[in-house]
Amino acid sequence: MELAHSLLLNEEEYNQLGEYQKSEFIFEWLRFLEKLLPVTSRADIRENQKKLVEQLTSLLNNAPGPPTRRLVAKNLAVLYSTGDTFSVYQTIEKCNELIRSKDDSPSYLPTKLAAVVCLGYLYKKLGRILGNSFTDTVGNVLKAMKNAESQGRYEIMLSLQNILKGLGAAAIPCHRDIYKAARSCLTDRSMAVRCAAAKCLLELQNEAVFMWSTDLDSVVTLCFKSFEGSNYDVRLAVSKLLGTILARALTSKQTPASTKHNFRRISLEEVMELLGTGFLRGSSGFLRASGDMLKGTSSVSRDVRVGVTQAYVVFASTLGGQWLERNFSAFLSHILDLVSQSHPKAIQSQMDAIGCRRCVSFILRATVGGLLGEKAQIAAAKEICQAIWKLKKVVDAAMSDSNLETRIMTADVTASQHVLVCALQELGSLIHGLGTTAAPLLQDSSTGVLEAVISVILHPSISVRLTAAWCLRCIAVALPSYVSLLLDRSIERLSALKSSPEAVTGYSFAVAALLGAVKHCPLGIPHGKGKVIMTVAEDLLCSASQNSRISVQRTQAGWLLIAALMTLGPAVVQHHLPRMLLLWKCVFPSSPKDLETEKTRGDSFTWQVTLEGRAGALCAIKSFVSHCAGLLTDEVVQRLLPPLPGAVDLLTQLSSICKSYGNSLKTSSTVYRHKLYELLAVLPPKTYEGSFCAVLKELVADLTIPDSQIDASTFLLPPLCHEDDLLLLGPLLQETDHRFIEEQLLLGNNVAGGSLEYDPYSIYEKVAKRDSIPKPLPPVLSVVSAATRLFGVIFSHIGETHRLQVLEQLLNSIKQTKGSRQQIVQLNVVSAFSTSLKHLANCKGSLGPEEVKRSALTLVMGALESNNPLLRCAAAECWARLAQVVSDSAFTAGLAQVSFDKLKSARDVVSRTGHSLALGCLYRYLGGIGSTQHLNACVGILYTLSQDNTSPDVQAWALHSLSLIVDLAGPLYHVHVEPTLSLILILLLTVPPTYTEVHQSLGRCLNALITTLGPELQGSSATVSALRTSCLLGCAVMQDNPDCLVQAQAISCLQQLHMFAPRHVNLSNLVSCLCVNLCSSYLLLRRAVVACLRQLVQREAAEVSEYAVALVKESREDFTPDINIREIGLEGALLGLLDKELDQRLCQDIKETLSHMLTSMAVEKLSFWLKLCKDVLAASADFNTVASVDTTQEEETAKVDDASILTSESDERFHPFSNPRWSTRVFAAECVCKIINQCENAGSAHFDITLAQERKQRDSRDDFLVLHLADLIRMAFMAATDHSDQLRLSGLQTLLIVVRKFAAVPEPEFPGHVILEQYQANVGAALRPAFAPETPPDVTAKACQVCSAWIASGVVSDLNDLRRVHQLLVSSLVKVQAGKEAQGQQYNESTSTMEILAVLKAWAEVYIVAVEKQKNQSDAHNHSLKTTKSAEESYRDITSSAGGLLDLVQADLGTLSKLWLAALQDFALLILPSEYASQLPAEGGTFYTAETIENARPHYYNSWALILYATALWLTTTGFIVVDPDEGVTNLSRPVTPTTMCQDSSTRPSVKSPEDVNTDRFHLILGISVEFLCSPRSDAAMENIIACLRALQALFDVPWPRSKIGGDQELGVELLNVLHRLILTRESPDIQLAALEVVRLILFAAQEHVKEKRRSAEVDDGAAEKETLPEFGEGKDTGGLVPGKSLVFATLEFCVCILVRQLPQLNPKLTCSPAVQSGKHLLLSEDGSRLVSAALVILSDVPAICSPEGSVSVLPTILYLITGVLKETAVKLQDDQLPLTVAASLQALKGLLSSPMARAEKSRTAWTDLLRSALVTVLDCWDQVDGLLQQRDEVSLLTAITVFILSSSPEVTTTECLQKRCIEKFKITLDSKDPFVQYKCYQLLHSIFQHPNKTVSYPYIHSLAPSIVRKLQETEKAKPENAAELQVIQEGIKVLTALTATAEEEHRAHLVACLLPILISFLLDENALGSATNATKNLHEFALQNLMQIGPQYSSVFKKLMSSSPTMKARLESAVKGNQESIKVKTAKHAKNPGKSSSIQLKTNFL
Repeated sequence: MELAHSLLLNEEEYNQLGEYQKSEFIFEWLRFLEKLLPVTSRADIRENQKKLVEQLTSLLNNAPGPPTRRLVAKNLAVLYSTGDTFSVYQTIEKCNELIRSKDDSPSYLPTKLAAVVCLGYLYKKLGRILGNSFTDTVGNVLKAMKNAESQGRYEIMLSLQNILKGLGAAAIPCHRDIYKAARSCLTDRSMAVRCAAAKCLLELQNEAVFMWSTDLDSVVTLCFKSFEGSNYDVRLAVSKLLGTILARALTSKQTPASTKHNFRRISLEEVMELLGTGFLRGSSGFLRASGDMLKGTSSVSRDVRVGVTQAYVVFASTLGGQWLERNFSAFLSHILDLVSQSHPKAIQSQMDAIGCRRCVSFILRATVGGLLGEKAQIAAAKEICQAIWKLKKVVDAAMSDSNLETRIMTADVTASQHVLVCALQELGSLIHGLGTTAAPLLQDSSTGVLEAVISVILHPSISVRLTAAWCLRCIAVALPSYVSLLLDRSIERLSALKSSPEAVTGYSFAVAALLGAVKHCPLGIPHGKGKVIMTVAEDLLCSASQNSRISVQRTQAGWLLIAALMTLGPAVVQHHLPRMLLLWKCVFPSSPKDLETEKTRGDSFTWQVTLEGRAGALCAIKSFVSHCAGLLTDEVVQRLLPPLPGAVDLLTQLSSICKSYGNSLKTSSTVYRHKLYELLAVLPPKTYEGSFCAVLKELVADLTIPDSQIDASTFLLPPLCHEDDLLLLGPLLQETDHRFIEEQLLLGNNVAGGSLEYDPYSIYEKVAKRDSIPKPLPPVLSVVSAATRLFGVIFSHIGETHRLQVLEQLLNSIKQTKGSRQQIVQLNVVSAFSTSLKHLANCKGSLGPEEVKRSALTLVMGALESNNPLLRCAAAECWARLAQVVSDSAFTAGLAQVSFDKLKSARDVVSRTGHSLALGCLYRYLGGIGSTQHLNACVGILYTLSQDNTSPDVQAWALHSLSLIVDLAGPLYHVHVEPTLSLILILLLTVPPTYTEVHQSLGRCLNALITTLGPELQGSSATVSALRTSCLLGCAVMQDNPDCLVQAQAISCLQQLHMFAPRHVNLSNLVSCLCVNLCSSYLLLRRAVVACLRQLVQREAAEVSEYAVALVKESREDFTPDINIREIGLEGALLGLLDKELDQRLCQDIKETLSHMLTSMAVEKLSFWLKLCKDVLAASADFNTVASVDTTQEEETAKVDDASILTSESDERFHPFSNPRWSTRVFAAECVCKIINQCENAGSAHFDITLAQERKQRDSRDDFLVLHLADLIRMAFMAATDHSDQLRLSGLQTLLIVVRKFAAVPEPEFPGHVILEQYQANVGAALRPAFAPETPPDVTAKACQVCSAWIASGVVSDLNDLRRVHQLLVSSLVKVQAGKEAQGQQYNESTSTMEILAVLKAWAEVYIVAVEKQKNQSDAHNHSLKTTKSAEESYRDITSSAGGLLDLVQADLGTLSKLWLAALQDFALLILPSEYASQLPAEGGTFYTAETIENARPHYYNSWALILYATALWLTTTGFIVVDPDEGVTNLSRPVTPTTMCQDSSTRPSVKSPEDVNTDRFHLILGISVEFLCSPRSDAAMENIIACLRALQALFDVPWPRSKIGGDQELGVELLNVLHRLILTRESPDIQLAALEVVRLILFAAQEHVKEKRRSAEVDDGAAEKETLPEFGEGKDTGGLVPGKSLVFATLEFCVCILVRQLPQLNPKLTCSPAVQSGKHLLLSEDGSRLVSAALVILSDVPAICSPEGSVSVLPTILYLITGVLKETAVKLQDDQLPLTVAASLQALKGLLSSPMARAEKSRTAWTDLLRSALVTVLDCWDQVDGLLQQRDEVSLLTAITVFILSSSPEVTTTECLQKRCIEKFKITLDSKDPFVQYKCYQLLHSIFQHPNKTVSYPYIHSLAPSIVRKLQETEKAKPENAAELQVIQEGIKVLTALTATAEEEHRAHLVACLLPILISFLLDENALGSATNATKNLHEFALQNLMQIGPQYSSVFKKLMSSSPTMKARLESAVKGNQESIKVKTAKHAKNPGKSSSIQLKTNFL
């Protein structure tokens, strides 16, 4: 194919190809040429033009296929428009000749068509350049049309459209001729020609004024005619034409040219009148209609009515939303008038009425719902209300008028019902869409929406009453705050008007509808409502028999209420179950005998009441079973069963009852049947096994002797067909935007579709996915569908012999009926059998013996050859299910053979289509095709069928079947891929475009092939690349197809290709195709576009976005998307589409696409994204939000920029988004949160204003979030103060995130302040409305969270500023204190739980922060006191803010602490396992009621942790001392105090002692913590675990709780084990550190306990009997520790776990493994070091809680771990710092060595041995020479040795061999080359030399002092080079000086004599001083200073030395002289050698 890529056709190659390849080659060349010509230079084109024109025109004679001819035409046009035009007339002439040709053979047809297409494109592109040649051309073309067949007419129409487009006004001379030709085509028998004619006329009306002026009436009538017998595409095209022309006629201005044509302006009334005639009278002229009317036969054909309905919508959409706003009342009154009494003919039958109502509803939904913004929708709702009030007055007048004319008036009343139904339905939908934004509308008393709706609940017509109830339900779902109110009102009216039949039904409908709404309202209704409703229902049922006039209504109402009550779910229903079961039991006769007596007694009226009541009872039980599955225990099922046999008996008797009492019972008996079948279908079949036979008999009768003659296939079968197969049946069964009205065309003439009045019980059910209102079918039909479902269940449960009988009976009944009835019976039977196969397949049952299979086969075969295509589809699915159920390969092969044989012999379309589909479906449920033989046979037959061009149907079905086989065969199909691909391409290139169904099937085939090839498509081999090119070629052909569904197929094929071979798909072409179709009028095409975009942006979001914008900028004439991509990019376009789109699935896809784009691009295009979100959110700001913010005094003091943020900027420029819906705004707010999240991952500059500004200056393209903070705050503010509650929640969430992320960002211009501080007024203003009394609790709860975050963030330090927000929390706390009873009963009780807990949690957070701040500051203060005294003032500033925050809380702390404890008490009860349920308090807890316990749980789980922490902090700050004097009477709503709640009042002690109260509280906190930490769910939030551990830390921080845990060893062990498990499952260092801290405190508590016991024992026994003291501490006398009981063991376990996790080398088992031995030292992370250090601290404390024997048994472990850590982490760091872990291990060693146990008598010897071993270990670790020596930190090890020498008792270290090794180490270190090591060594020796015990220090002095002296003497020769060396020398001198001081008298003189010469040798004379280095200078000063001190001290030695050495004396004198003047200063400097800061000294001073 690459050879086709040249400017001229490569003829050599072309001629070598075969016939089929030629057409592919040509198409590829033409495609290439199309891209090449626009970018080729004009000179090159002119050079090759002649040859090119020849090649292209010669192609016209080659009989090109449709896609090829279109490309030839396009290329010729482009060629002439860029090259020379002189030869164009020859080309036109040639085309005209071809058209004139008399050759009518089919083979010549493509050439003629190609010439027609060519002319169209030439004129379209070149237009007026072609001068006057067009009149001849048009004449010629129109002449040719006279005897053209449908394809010709189709192409001619499209060509004329192109000619008109190109010529514009120049074509006026031909307008009339073209108009005439198009008129005839508009009613052509071919649908494609009608569509083409509509397009042509649409183009014509642009210039032809007469079409919308003088000829308007005839054009309109013509369109009506065109609708007759039309299909969906025609209706779309013609309604577009009709709507556009009428809009044009209405808006056109008079032009001078048009004055000649006696032009008149047409008014809106007239336009509406024109459309109305079509809607009401159809296409017939008035005269014909009147004749029919007199006969009463005519009824407008439905397709005309549906077409006109679409035209109304087009008309309104063309004029636009603003026009509709202005003219809404006229529009509304006209639309409603269509179903009013002024046109009785339109609504003469119920079917017609329902159809018309649907159309009217559709018009209103599409215009009001689709075109108007929220403000305009509210205005529209008011108009609709006015209409309802007007009609209400008419009805009232009629009802009250009791004179004789009343009868005439009731006709009015019934006629007005349809108008009311439409108005109410639209009002409901409008408010439902507006959501909480509609609140102002309902609060507006002048409109009186609720009054209007409630007033028509009493309307005489049942459908109005039902719709009014439905409207109330919509209001309730939109505004949950109204549910309770409306329920109360309805129940109250129902009780008051019990004697009016209308009121009883109307208000019971209302209550039922409202109960159905509750599950859509997350906040629910108060629990008590259920009880009220149950009582009302019982009352109605019991009083039904009192008054016969309303007994039917009361019975129905009673059961309806009970059935609706069931939807509230098990929590409510379980309380009413016994009463309901009793009613159920009483409603049916208890035995067959009773039924007999019933039959003899009643009359037709009593039977009607009885049947209504029983149907209602069945419905209630069905509702119970489906909504309360949780309550269906065996016991309940047993109580449900007894009435069932009675119900079935009655079913069998129904027909005889109907016979006895006439037809009046027909409907109620049908309803009864329906309800019984529905109930049985949901019950477990086992429960009514005994009734199987009886029920089956009735079912078979219902299926085979249908009451109705209605063909129910369109609603029975689609659910039984496979969704893939339904695509064969055209667009009617697919989802479209017009589904709501198109449905009525499906259902045949006797049914218009469902409607509420057919089944009032559906009013409380959930609505199907696509519907806005339930649409139950008429009872006659719903019985059939219920029967088929139940048949499926029962058939799969009966015996095999029985099955055979049933099947035979069904087959016979099909045989016995004839004609249309036979088809209906067959349809019912097949549906029923198909459901039973489905059930059998699901329960893996078998079908039965051979005979059953045979009958089944006969049944399905008959259906496969039915005339109804839908039935054939269902039969094919049945065929597949049959194969699945029998699951026997021989049987399956037999089925396939049947189809093969049929297909070989049959010639009729029906059997060929049916059996080809059966072949495709056969293996659908058998896991794919496994046999190549079967595959080859199928492929062979389907190839042949798909080329049968006599019947497009056969082709379409065969190709569809082929696509299924490709899918099922998988890899087996590879052999057939190439031939199949070429078959698909040939068909794509040759099948006429009018056969869309064939093209759609071809698309599915191509898609299946691409999937089969999969990733192989990436390959580079020749075959793969050929396959790939063919696939792309196929996609290109389909993209050019005029049919939208084929284009959708092309897009999904390209999407597949892009997934498998992304490099080979031309992204820019694909994106342009997607952008063009983004707003297509076809739903499926839009879905395909968005699904494809969603996939593309996951990989290449930036590219897709750039291509979209680039394409708009190129703005080619064929690319005009309806959306403004240029301004707002693809992202904005998608947001706009999201706002307009109503299809849920599509909206979901758009949201995902935008989320992917945001994730990958938000950081790069930050301003763009934020502006998009801001535009969407700001569009709501003009919606009177901003004005409503109450800017009180405090706001006005805010800075100027705040004021500008609070005012809307919307008026400055036009908004890209006009009035977006609230859901779009919510999405925009969510996007803002995602953007912040993305920026957080992108880098710190987004949250650091200084850095951001720097980088922005460096590169202005950089953009950072922090620079947009004002916008973020503004967006959050706008959202948080909106009318829509969902948007308020999103706004508050955004605000919360902004506060959390930006709280710490400093403000560079005002040091000490943060950047958020300037926005405090806005934050306050955004939060205040959420605390208004009428705000829903979920919003208030969210706002509490924001409040606490804001206060806790520390942004505002000034208390007066904080008070604004703090005040809001105080107000909510007051509300909490008022208690449950005070809260309005608007929502479910659990919502008040949610709100109360949110408030308590918020306070807890604030309190925790306040306490922490205070703690940090007192630490900082203590620290600053240590360092300097001048920090007083600064300290005062800081504490004021923290202390102030604590003061703010302190005021309410008394109340809070009680509430917190109460909440924890509740939580503790709620987390008890279910077996303790009986022990829970019957009336509920403090904040939850017993009935709503399940709903309350999640709220407690959400907030307990912080409350727990706060409570623990409060208890510790009060030190467990405070107990309220009024503990018995707290101010909670109920006098139950938290501490006394679980006790029975009788056993309650009068007053508890403080000790008991505290113990209770202690165990409450501990119990909750342990329960949670034992098994935190895997999704438990980190912060909950941390809060819980912190609470424990706080708890054990004070003595009293420590004494509790110290004294209760089991408790301590349990807690340690829980913590151990926690650190095993949680890796987070924060959690592990917190856990370590708790362990430390537990150990500390145990230490205190042991000390206390020892102390008291000593005091008791006196010192005398010390030997007999009992041993305290673990291990007693034996030293044994019991795992599980021992605290020590648990502690060790915990610490080992931490240490080994961080340093695996410590594990002796691991040390042997090769993995660890290779051990380079792993440097620990900072967190790791902290963990290890904390564990070591704990370890060193363990011996303190052991008895001496116990300490001996744990010591080896502890020493092993400490020396191990030392060994593993003693590694040199870069800056000579001591690693944290080494510091900790040295500290721990020191702690151990100085432990009293080391000196205690019983353990002393053992300890000494063990400590010696430890010392050996440390020494050995030095000697391991394994190449690691260079890394070992000698200093650390040396320090460890020193710690041993200094801290342990002398006998440990004075053993000779050990001492020797230690001294050896010091010697080695003294000779180190590293000055730092030497320096440290001197320091350590210094401390050893000063050891008070001579036996310890002397050996070291003897061995090491001489070498120190020697080293210092050497210094005379090598002076120090740098500061480090200088330090070493100074330290050496200090050691000697100290040694001198400690030496005994007789040796001292000798030492001084050594020291002085060394010091003097360091001195310099005056000359040398000038030139000396810094180090030598400093040394000189140091020496001089020391000499000054030593001289006076040892004057005798000094003088003696001086006199004996004159040189020294001279040197000293000169130095003294030189330094005399500056000596004071220097002394001052050196007196205090600056050490490191105190905190570090603490850490490193181990000695």
